[in-house]
Amino acid sequence: MGLLARFEDSLDRMVNGAFARAFKAEVQPVEIASALQRELDDRAAIIDRERTIVPNIFHIELSPHDYTRLAVFRDALQGELTNLVKGYATEQRYTLLGTVQIVISQDDELDTGIFRVRSEARAEVAAKGTTDLDNAVGAAVIAHQPRLEIGRTAYPLVRAITRIGRGADVDIRIDDPGASRNHCEIVMGSPLIVRDLNSTNGTMVDGKRITDLALTEGTAIQIGSTTLVFRSS
Repeated sequence: MGLLARFEDSLDRMVNGAFARAFKAEVQPVEIASALQRELDDRAAIIDRERTIVPNIFHIELSPHDYTRLAVFRDALQGELTNLVKGYATEQRYTLLGTVQIVISQDDELDTGIFRVRSEARAEVAAKGTTDLDNAVGAAVIAHQPRLEIGRTAYPLVRAITRIGRGADVDIRIDDPGASRNHCEIVMGSPLIVRDLNSTNGTMVDGKRITDLALTEGTAIQIGSTTLVFRSS
C-alpha cells in the first residue's frame, strides 16, 4: 500500500468515514497530501551527493468554506499529514533540517475547492552542547552552508536565487508589515549578493538603504523590523 493510500486509510479509520461523506464536492484531504509530496519534490535542493534538503515547515491555506469543513478534523489531519511528510522524506532519502510543522489556515481570497501550499526549509540554530536531536541534525547539515539567521532560526541558502518577502511565492517568508511581497533576493556567487527588488520601505544594511551589496560574515540585513544575519560558517 502506497503512502497516499495509507494516509486515506488512517484518516478514514480515525474519523469513521466522515471524510468520505463530508468532502465529496470540496477539497479532499488526499489532494492536500499529494500536493505536499509535490512540494517536497519541487523544492528539493541538492547540497552534496549525500544530502538533499527539503522543506520542513508547511502552511496550507484553504477557502473559508473548505476551512470550516476541515477545521473539525484539523488536529487529526495535521498529524496524519506530518506523518506522511516524514514517511515520504525517508522513502526518497531527503534531509529534513528540523521538526516537521504543518499549519492549516483560512485565506478569504481563495474560492471553494482551491487551496495553496507554502513551505520553508527551516532549522533551529543549535546551542553549544545541545542534546536536541532535531537541532543537532539541522546544525550538522548547515554547518558549512551559507545561510540567513533570524534569531535562533536558520534558513540555508541552497538556490541560485533565494527570494525574500511577505508574499506567498517567496523562498523565505517574512511576516512583517514593513516587508514587501517580493522584497529582496540573495544571489549565489562569489561573493553572494543581496539585491533589493524595488521594495516600498527598502532593504537596509548598517542603517543605509541598499540597491545591492556583497555579503560578508555577519552582515545584518534589515527588512522592516526583522533582522536577517548572514552566516557563511
